[in-house]
Amino acid sequence: MGKKGKREKKGKGAEKTAAKMERKVSRRAKKEEEDLEALIAEFQSLDAKKTQVIESACPPPSPRLNGSLSAHPEKDELILFGGEYFNGQKTYLYNELYVYNIRKNSWSKVEIPNPPPRRCAHQAAVVPTAGGQLWVFGGEFASPNGEQFYHYKDLWVLHLATKTWEQIKASGGPSGRSGHRMVACKRQLIIFGGFHESARDYIYYNDVYAFNLDSFTWSKLSPSGIGPTPRSGCQMAATPEGSIIIYGGYSKQRIKKDVDKGTLHTDMFLLKAGGAGKEEDKWAWSRINPSGVKPTPRSGFSVAVGPSNRSLLFGGVHDEEEEESIEGDFFNDIYFYDIGKNRWFPGQLKGPKSEKRKRRRGRQAEADGALEEEMEKKPPQGPVEIVKEVVAEDGTVMTIKQVISGPAEEKERSESEEEDGAVGQQVEPCPRSNAMLAVKHGVLYVYGGMFEVGDRQFTLSDLYSIDLHKMEEWKVLVEMDPKAQEWLEESESDEEDDDTEGAEGGEEEEESSEEESEDEGGEEQHPSVQPAEKLVDYLSRTEQYWIELARKNMGPEAKEKKVVKVAHAMAKTVYEDSV
Repeated sequence: MGKKGKREKKGKGAEKTAAKMERKVSRRAKKEEEDLEALIAEFQSLDAKKTQVIESACPPPSPRLNGSLSAHPEKDELILFGGEYFNGQKTYLYNELYVYNIRKNSWSKVEIPNPPPRRCAHQAAVVPTAGGQLWVFGGEFASPNGEQFYHYKDLWVLHLATKTWEQIKASGGPSGRSGHRMVACKRQLIIFGGFHESARDYIYYNDVYAFNLDSFTWSKLSPSGIGPTPRSGCQMAATPEGSIIIYGGYSKQRIKKDVDKGTLHTDMFLLKAGGAGKEEDKWAWSRINPSGVKPTPRSGFSVAVGPSNRSLLFGGVHDEEEEESIEGDFFNDIYFYDIGKNRWFPGQLKGPKSEKRKRRRGRQAEADGALEEEMEKKPPQGPVEIVKEVVAEDGTVMTIKQVISGPAEEKERSESEEEDGAVGQQVEPCPRSNAMLAVKHGVLYVYGGMFEVGDRQFTLSDLYSIDLHKMEEWKVLVEMDPKAQEWLEESESDEEDDDTEGAEGGEEEEESSEEESEDEGGEEQHPSVQPAEKLVDYLSRTEQYWIELARKNMGPEAKEKKVVKVAHAMAKTVYEDSV
C-alpha cells in the first residue's frame, strides 16, 4: 500500500511539473506566435485568391524534407503535401500539393482553393471514405531565419474525389505541436507525442488523442499502465486488431544553462484497446520486448506500413552531440517489424536476377552465387596503400594511411561490367534523414529528405522505389545531383527585407536560386569544378572514415570541430592525389 501510494504521488508530481513547463513554454511562445500569425495570415490571403482547381503537369517537386507522402486509396497515385527547405540562409515552407502518377512516372501540381497554411513536420493519414480522404494535423511554420516557430493545432481534410480542402473545427483536440505521429485506426485518428518549441524553451509530449471520423469529435485518452516517456519522431503503427505500436523517437532536456542533451529512444510499447476501443478507460499501455535484430539507435527515420502485417523504418541519423557541435551518421537501411511475430529484422537486398550473370557463374552453388552478389554490391576495397602527410589550416601535421582502389581493380570492374552487358552498379538511395515514405501495391517509395556534410545541408528531391515482396533492387524514378544545389553561407546574408519572399517558397524561389547560382558560377567558378563536385561526393561517402582516423591520431582530448577540420583536409589531399 505504501509503495503504491509513493508511485502515485511521484506520478502526480511529474504531471504537475509537465503542466508547469507547458504553461511556461506557452507564455514565452505566445509573443513569437503572434508575430508569425501575421505572416501566415498574409500567405493565406494570397491562397484565398485562388478560386478554382487547377491541375497541371509539372517537373518533379523542388527539394524538401519533413513533408508527407501518402498513397491514394483508390488510384495508383502518391500525394505529396507541404515540407521545408533550407538554403543556408533562409527557411522555405510549402503548402503545395503534388500528385505522382505511378504508372506514367509523372508529376502534376494540383492548386486547390483555401488550402492549409504552409507547414512542415505535420502528419497525414489516408482513409478510403467517399473516394478517399487525406487528413492533416498540426506541424510547424518557421520564420525565414529559422529562429521563431509557430506550431499548428488545426485539422484539415482533403476530399480526393472532389479536390476540395476543408478545415474541421472541433474543440478538445491536442495543443499545437510538430514531430507528433498520427495513424488511422478503426474509424479514428490516433495522435501521440510531438513537441512544441519557442526561441528559448521547448516541451515534449507523450499524450494520446483520438478523433472520431464519424462524430468529428476529439477525446483525450487516459490509458492505464506505464507508457512511453515524452518524445517526437517515433514509429507508430496500427495493428489489424486496433491496437497501436510505438517504437523509438527523440527527446531532449536541458542539463544546464544553454546546454541540452538529446536522447535517442529505443524502447517499444503497445497501446491496446479494450472492447470497441472508444472508451477512454478501455485503453492500456504495456511494454514490448521484441525478438530479432532491432534498428540501431537513430532519429529522423521515416516510417510506413508494408505488406504481410509488417511496419518498416527507413534511414535516419545518429548524432554525436558535443557542447559545441553535432556530427551525424546518416543511414539508408530498412528495418521491418513483424507485428504478428513481435520480431525485428533488417531488410536485405537479394540483388537483381540477371541471366548473363547466371551464365558467367556457370553451375556454382546458389549460396556461392549469393555471396558473390553481396560482394558486388559492396564498395570496392582496393589494394593500393597511400601514405601522406597532411597539414590542416591550423598547422596541425598528420601522417595518414589509406587503402584505395587501384587502377587494375578499376579495369577489372569495367571489363566485368562490359561482360555483363553493362549490368551497372547496384543503385540505392543515399543515406538521409527526414525523407517521405509511402507504400502502394507492396512497393515502397522514398522521396526527398536531407543529409549533412560538415556544416552544409543537402536537401533532396529524388524518388526511389523497391518491391518489398521481392527485395531485389532499388529503382531510380527521379534522379537528383545534390552537389549542384545552391548553398549560401551565413556570412553572406546581409538582406532582411526579403524575408517574406523567402518564407513563401514556390516557383519564384527556385528561379531566383538558379539565377544566383549561374551568376556566382560565372564569377567564381574554378576551372576544375567537376573534380570539386566529385570531392563533395567522395567526402559524403567517406567522411566518417576520415573523422575516425583523425580522432585516432589526435587523441580523445581533441575538440570535435578541429577533428572534423583535419579530417576534411586529409580527405581532400588524398582525393586530389588519387585523381
